[in-house]
Formats: sequence, C-alpha cells, structure tokens
Amino acid sequence: MDEKMNFYRIPRKQWQGFYNNGKMPLTQDELDNIKSLNDRISMQDVEDVYIPLCHLIHLYMKEFESLTLSKGLFLHRYVKMPPFIIGIAGSVAVGKSTTARLVQTLLDRLFPRRNVQLITTDGFLYPNKILEERGIMDRKGFPESYNMESLIQFLNEVKSGQPEIKIPIYSHNVYDIIEGEYETILQPDILIVEGINTLQLPANQQIYVSDFFDFSIYVDADQKLIEQWYLERFEQLLDTAFQDPTNYYYQFAIGDRKEALQLAEQVWENVNLKNLKEYILPTRSRADIILHKTKKHLIDEIYLRKY
Repeated sequence: MDEKMNFYRIPRKQWQGFYNNGKMPLTQDELDNIKSLNDRISMQDVEDVYIPLCHLIHLYMKEFESLTLSKGLFLHRYVKMPPFIIGIAGSVAVGKSTTARLVQTLLDRLFPRRNVQLITTDGFLYPNKILEERGIMDRKGFPESYNMESLIQFLNEVKSGQPEIKIPIYSHNVYDIIEGEYETILQPDILIVEGINTLQLPANQQIYVSDFFDFSIYVDADQKLIEQWYLERFEQLLDTAFQDPTNYYYQFAIGDRKEALQLAEQVWENVNLKNLKEYILPTRSRADIILHKTKKHLIDEIYLRKY
C-alpha cells in the first residue's frame, strides 16, 4: 500500500497559489545567513513554498488555541495556553536545519507577538564518552544514541510552561556535546524541534516525542540525491576545517582527500543510509506535511496529510 495515499499531492505551482499577500518578510542577506552549508534556497522558494506553509501552520495554531479555550469552558476553569510545538524531521544532509531556521524566522516576522524558539535534538545525543563506553560510537544518530527520556522530559516541561529550561549544546565542529554549556528556553509560544529522530517511535516507551507535536514536517528527497548532498557538504567542511586544529574534520582535511572521501562514502553507506532506511524513512507517513525536494534542493511537490 502506498503510504502517500493518506496525503494530498500538491505540485509546487498549485501550492504557491494558496497564499500570497505580496509582502516579503525577510531580505536576501537574512536568507543567506539562515541557509546551511551546501543548501540552496532562493527568495522564490520563500514566496512559493514557505510563506504558504507558515500560513497553514497558523491555521493549525488557531484550531489548537480554539480547542484549548473549549477545554477550559468544559472544565469551568482557566486553562493556560500551552506552547505550540512543531517537529521537523528528515535525513542527514537533506536540509532540515535550513527549513527549521527559515520557518522560525518567518513565523517570528509574520506573527510578531509570538515568541518563537528553535532547538535541535542533537543536544540530546549522549556525549561521545558515554557512546564509547557503551560501544555504540559507530551508531551515533541511531535511536539508542539519544537520551530520549531527557528529550521527553524537556518537552513535557515546555508544554507545562516551566519558566526557564536549560538544555545541552551539541557542536558539529567538535562532534560532541559541549560540557558545561547550555541553551536556555524561555516560555516560547511556538517551539520548533528539529532532528532526524523527531517522529520516531522508540521501543519500550509509553510516551513518544511526537506526542508533544501540534504540527510536523518531513523534508524528503531521493536517497541518491541525499547521498550526493552529504558528500558535497563533507568536502565543503574539509575546505574550511584545515584552518582549525580543534575542528573534528581537521584530521581528514590535512590528510589524503581521496581517502577522506572514501571514508565519507563508507559512513554514508553504513551509518546514515542505514539509519535513514531503518528508522527515519518509516516515520515519513506520520508527518502533517512532506516537503519533497528534487535536484539542487528545489521543492517540487508538497504532500498534505488528509486525516
């Protein structure tokens, strides 16, 4: 059975006509700063795809707020409006981070009275020291490499309106959690949670991360394209890492480039592709929206969940 039977397939040309008020809420420079390494995105993409997407999110938010108010009326008590949480999932190197930052910026501009914050689930990876102790360093990114209990507790605290929540910070430069450094989340109206594991169903847990989501997005592309983007990004990382001995990629940048690329291909095959097929791709059908990308990161189709 085709998993996308449960979705409306909407070509880009049709999607772009759903909402357009003629105003562009950000500049080209701002877009360039939002864009991740090797990702490609244009002002046309913002206008055609992301502004209609943000207004669809707003429709979901209005329904969410209406239901919360109705619960209060039913219970004859004041029910505090919990934060609206958006999950963004997809493979490594597919462009999730760009999508998350862009959605955050657009929601912030389009709805200026809302406090919009963004986190990545990378901060909930176990530190390398623990991964090594458990013998799962080569499974980094797989479900067992995340402290899912802490992530679920964090989301519960956000929904409960806890005033100040500290979460660990992960650095891609050192490829590890930064000890003693934290990011603070301060009672957001909208929280965006980006990561490869946001829609996963870990074994033996009664509560899933996705239970806290009010809207979810899956960024999708053909596996061969994602591999190409992954390898291109790896090369670009090498091009800058040789200047910084503390960078995780420095060891590869100063060595033989051909060997480094062969290693990247092995990592893609044995880690990232395996993780995509076994744990990430099966969650695609759980998203409210699938953004499908083709060559050069161009979004050609959008899938909207029917029910």
